[in-house]
Amino acid sequence: MMPADRHPTNALPSSRAALNLSAIIRGRRSVRAYQDRPVPRELLEQVLEAAGWAPSPHGRQPWRFAVLTQPAPKLRLAEAMGDEWRRQLAMDGQDAAIIELRRRKSHERILRAPAIIIPCLYLADLDRYPDADRNAAEKTMAVQSLGCAVQNMLLMAYGLGLDGGWMCAPLFCPETVAQALELHPALTPHALITLGYAAADPVRRPRRPLAELVVRFD
Repeated sequence: MMPADRHPTNALPSSRAALNLSAIIRGRRSVRAYQDRPVPRELLEQVLEAAGWAPSPHGRQPWRFAVLTQPAPKLRLAEAMGDEWRRQLAMDGQDAAIIELRRRKSHERILRAPAIIIPCLYLADLDRYPDADRNAAEKTMAVQSLGCAVQNMLLMAYGLGLDGGWMCAPLFCPETVAQALELHPALTPHALITLGYAAADPVRRPRRPLAELVVRFD
Protein backbone atom coordinates (compact mmCIF):
# COMPACT_ATOMS: atom_id res chain seq x y z
CA MET A 1 0.00 0.00 0.00
CA MET A 2 1.23 3.49 -0.85
CA PRO A 3 2.13 5.63 2.22
CA ALA A 4 -0.43 8.27 3.19
CA ASP A 5 1.71 11.18 1.96
CA ARG A 6 2.52 9.61 -1.43
CA HIS A 7 -0.88 9.40 -3.11
CA PRO A 8 -0.74 10.02 -6.87
CA THR A 9 -1.41 13.69 -7.65
CA ASN A 10 -3.96 12.85 -10.34
CA ALA A 11 -6.11 10.74 -8.04
CA LEU A 12 -9.87 11.05 -8.22
CA PRO A 13 -11.62 12.83 -5.32
CA SER A 14 -12.83 9.49 -3.96
CA SER A 15 -9.30 8.01 -3.81
CA ARG A 16 -8.89 8.73 -0.10
CA ALA A 17 -12.42 7.87 0.94
CA ALA A 18 -11.32 4.59 2.53
CA LEU A 19 -8.71 6.23 4.77
CA ASN A 20 -9.38 6.23 8.49
CA LEU A 21 -9.06 9.39 10.57
CA SER A 22 -5.49 8.65 11.64
CA ALA A 23 -4.40 8.21 8.02
CA ILE A 24 -6.09 11.48 7.03
CA ILE A 25 -4.44 13.39 9.88
CA ARG A 26 -1.01 11.97 9.05
CA GLY A 27 -1.51 12.24 5.30
CA ARG A 28 -2.56 15.90 5.16
CA ARG A 29 0.25 18.01 3.73
CA SER A 30 0.87 21.66 2.90
CA VAL A 31 0.86 22.19 -0.86
CA ARG A 32 2.01 25.27 -2.78
CA ALA A 33 1.76 24.17 -6.43
CA TYR A 34 -1.47 22.88 -7.96
CA GLN A 35 -2.60 21.34 -11.20
CA ASP A 36 -4.52 23.58 -13.60
CA ARG A 37 -7.74 21.82 -12.71
CA PRO A 38 -10.86 23.37 -11.15
CA VAL A 39 -12.26 22.16 -7.85
CA PRO A 40 -15.94 21.16 -8.15
CA ARG A 41 -18.27 23.39 -6.17
CA GLU A 42 -19.79 20.40 -4.37
CA LEU A 43 -16.39 19.51 -2.93
CA LEU A 44 -15.81 23.09 -1.78
CA GLU A 45 -19.20 23.05 -0.08
CA GLN A 46 -18.30 19.83 1.75
CA VAL A 47 -15.05 21.42 2.91
CA LEU A 48 -16.90 24.51 4.17
CA GLU A 49 -19.57 22.39 5.84
CA ALA A 50 -16.84 20.61 7.82
CA ALA A 51 -15.78 23.94 9.31
CA GLY A 52 -19.20 24.35 10.89
CA TRP A 53 -18.65 21.29 13.08
CA ALA A 54 -15.60 22.73 14.83
CA PRO A 55 -15.90 23.56 18.55
CA SER A 56 -16.56 27.23 19.27
CA PRO A 57 -17.20 29.45 22.32
CA HIS A 58 -20.87 29.14 23.39
CA GLY A 59 -21.54 27.44 20.05
CA ARG A 60 -21.50 30.87 18.35
CA GLN A 61 -19.28 29.84 15.40
CA PRO A 62 -17.35 33.13 15.25
CA TRP A 63 -16.13 32.66 11.70
CA ARG A 64 -17.24 33.48 8.19
CA PHE A 65 -15.65 32.48 4.87
CA ALA A 66 -15.03 34.20 1.55
CA VAL A 67 -14.48 31.80 -1.36
CA LEU A 68 -12.59 32.74 -4.53
CA THR A 69 -12.57 30.60 -7.66
CA GLN A 70 -12.57 33.22 -10.43
CA PRO A 71 -9.44 34.99 -11.80
CA ALA A 72 -10.62 38.58 -11.26
CA PRO A 73 -11.04 38.57 -7.44
CA LYS A 74 -7.89 36.48 -7.05
CA LEU A 75 -5.97 39.06 -9.09
CA ARG A 76 -7.32 41.96 -7.01
CA LEU A 77 -6.32 40.16 -3.84
CA ALA A 78 -2.86 39.23 -5.12
CA GLU A 79 -2.15 42.77 -6.30
CA ALA A 80 -3.34 44.40 -3.07
CA MET A 81 -1.48 41.99 -0.80
CA GLY A 82 1.62 42.18 -2.99
CA ASP A 83 1.78 45.97 -2.77
CA GLU A 84 1.42 45.86 1.02
CA TRP A 85 4.02 43.11 1.36
CA ARG A 86 6.46 45.11 -0.77
CA ARG A 87 6.00 48.04 1.59
CA GLN A 88 6.53 45.91 4.69
CA LEU A 89 9.61 44.15 3.30
CA ALA A 90 11.11 47.50 2.36
CA MET A 91 10.61 48.60 5.98
CA ASP A 92 12.65 45.55 7.00
CA GLY A 93 15.52 46.75 4.81
CA GLN A 94 15.45 43.84 2.38
CA ASP A 95 17.11 44.09 -1.03
CA ALA A 96 14.83 45.37 -3.81
CA ALA A 97 15.49 42.36 -6.04
CA ILE A 98 14.65 39.93 -3.23
CA ILE A 99 11.48 41.88 -2.46
CA GLU A 100 10.28 41.62 -6.04
CA LEU A 101 11.13 37.92 -6.20
CA ARG A 102 9.17 37.16 -3.04
CA ARG A 103 6.28 39.32 -4.21
CA ARG A 104 6.16 37.53 -7.56
CA LYS A 105 6.15 34.09 -5.95
CA SER A 106 3.35 35.08 -3.57
CA HIS A 107 1.42 36.60 -6.47
CA GLU A 108 1.71 33.38 -8.50
CA ARG A 109 0.78 31.22 -5.55
CA ILE A 110 -2.52 33.05 -5.17
CA LEU A 111 -3.35 33.27 -8.87
CA ARG A 112 -2.56 29.63 -9.61
CA ALA A 113 -4.57 28.17 -6.75
CA PRO A 114 -7.80 26.73 -8.22
CA ALA A 115 -9.76 27.79 -5.13
CA ILE A 116 -9.08 30.05 -2.16
CA ILE A 117 -10.94 30.27 1.13
CA ILE A 118 -10.44 33.34 3.34
CA PRO A 119 -11.39 32.47 6.95
CA CYS A 120 -12.53 35.60 8.78
CA LEU A 121 -12.99 36.19 12.49
CA TYR A 122 -16.50 37.38 13.37
CA LEU A 123 -16.90 38.65 16.94
CA ALA A 124 -20.36 40.25 16.83
CA ASP A 125 -22.14 37.32 18.49
CA LEU A 126 -19.70 36.75 21.37
CA ASP A 127 -20.45 37.50 25.00
CA ARG A 128 -19.49 40.92 26.37
CA TYR A 129 -18.09 41.56 29.85
CA PRO A 130 -17.53 44.72 31.91
CA ASP A 131 -13.77 43.98 32.23
CA ALA A 132 -11.04 43.91 29.59
CA ASP A 133 -9.48 40.62 30.69
CA ARG A 134 -12.57 38.51 30.08
CA ASN A 135 -13.28 40.26 26.79
CA ALA A 136 -9.73 39.45 25.71
CA ALA A 137 -10.23 35.81 26.74
CA GLU A 138 -13.46 35.69 24.74
CA LYS A 139 -11.61 36.89 21.64
CA THR A 140 -8.82 34.36 22.21
CA MET A 141 -11.40 31.57 22.37
CA ALA A 142 -12.81 32.77 19.07
CA VAL A 143 -9.39 32.79 17.42
CA GLN A 144 -8.70 29.28 18.72
CA SER A 145 -12.00 28.04 17.34
CA LEU A 146 -11.25 29.63 13.97
CA GLY A 147 -8.08 27.52 13.86
CA CYS A 148 -10.17 24.43 14.63
CA ALA A 149 -12.53 25.29 11.78
CA VAL A 150 -9.61 25.66 9.36
CA GLN A 151 -8.15 22.33 10.46
CA ASN A 152 -11.52 20.69 9.85
CA MET A 153 -11.51 22.10 6.33
CA LEU A 154 -7.99 20.93 5.59
CA LEU A 155 -8.68 17.41 6.83
CA MET A 156 -11.95 17.19 4.92
CA ALA A 157 -10.23 18.47 1.79
CA TYR A 158 -7.55 15.82 2.05
CA GLY A 159 -10.13 13.11 2.64
CA LEU A 160 -11.92 14.23 -0.54
CA GLY A 161 -8.77 13.90 -2.63
CA LEU A 162 -7.82 17.57 -2.51
CA ASP A 163 -4.81 19.28 -1.01
CA GLY A 164 -4.48 22.62 0.73
CA GLY A 165 -2.07 25.24 1.96
CA TRP A 166 -2.46 27.54 4.96
CA MET A 167 -1.08 31.04 4.40
CA CYS A 168 -1.09 33.44 7.37
CA ALA A 169 -0.27 36.56 5.30
CA PRO A 170 -3.72 38.17 5.87
CA LEU A 171 -2.85 38.52 9.56
CA PHE A 172 -0.26 41.12 8.55
CA CYS A 173 -2.65 43.12 6.35
CA PRO A 174 -6.27 42.35 7.29
CA GLU A 175 -7.54 45.77 6.18
CA THR A 176 -5.90 45.33 2.78
CA VAL A 177 -7.54 41.93 2.27
CA ALA A 178 -10.93 43.15 3.47
CA GLN A 179 -10.82 46.15 1.16
CA ALA A 180 -9.72 44.13 -1.87
CA LEU A 181 -12.62 41.69 -1.36
CA GLU A 182 -15.14 44.32 -0.20
CA LEU A 183 -15.80 42.43 3.04
CA HIS A 184 -18.09 43.67 5.79
CA PRO A 185 -16.26 45.71 8.47
CA ALA A 186 -17.22 43.11 11.10
CA LEU A 187 -15.08 40.49 9.33
CA THR A 188 -11.35 40.27 10.02
CA PRO A 189 -9.40 38.08 7.55
CA HIS A 190 -7.07 35.71 9.40
CA ALA A 191 -5.73 33.35 6.74
CA LEU A 192 -5.69 32.35 3.12
CA ILE A 193 -6.38 28.68 2.41
CA THR A 194 -5.47 27.47 -1.07
CA LEU A 195 -7.20 24.33 -2.35
CA GLY A 196 -6.74 22.15 -5.40
CA TYR A 197 -5.04 19.04 -6.74
CA ALA A 198 -1.33 18.91 -5.96
CA ALA A 199 1.00 19.24 -8.94
CA ALA A 200 3.71 17.37 -7.04
CA ASP A 201 4.22 15.79 -3.64
CA PRO A 202 5.65 18.47 -1.31
CA VAL A 203 8.67 17.92 0.90
CA ARG A 204 7.33 17.35 4.39
CA ARG A 205 9.12 18.57 7.50
CA PRO A 206 9.73 16.00 10.24
CA ARG A 207 7.52 16.08 13.32
CA ARG A 208 8.91 16.27 16.82
CA PRO A 209 8.64 13.05 18.85
CA LEU A 210 5.92 12.90 21.47
CA ALA A 211 8.49 12.91 24.27
CA GLU A 212 9.49 16.47 23.31
CA LEU A 213 5.94 17.77 23.20
CA VAL A 214 4.38 16.41 26.38
CA VAL A 215 5.70 18.37 29.35
CA ARG A 216 3.68 16.53 31.99
CA PHE A 217 1.75 13.26 31.99
CA ASP A 218 0.65 12.15 35.48
